[in-house]
Amino acid sequence: MSENTVLCGANAYEQKYYFNKEFDKLPESVKDELHIICVLFTEEVGGIFTIGFEEDGELIFTTQAADEDYLYDEIGAGLLVRKIKDTKQELLQSLELYYRVTVLHEALDLEDA
Repeated sequence: MSENTVLCGANAYEQKYYFNKEFDKLPESVKDELHIICVLFTEEVGGIFTIGFEEDGELIFTTQAADEDYLYDEIGAGLLVRKIKDTKQELLQSLELYYRVTVLHEALDLEDA
């Protein structure tokens, strides 16, 4: 069974934001942007939203809702994830690179950069 690493997330039910302290070395501007993305996501569609990494360093977005949450917008959640991927592409690629270099200790190939 693969184990994903959560980077950050927001919970509309508890109105809380979580940031994984293992990634404290990220620049404050990146942490602030992630905070904004997560909180605005849950404000717009509700539920719980997390951004994390798969074992290979690829970013994953998860969203879920409580069974009794009839206001949760599942279609809106999917559309909003797509919008985030499109509009924040550079940030997301940088986060994947950061994870692969700092956590997975992969060599940085400057020829591809």
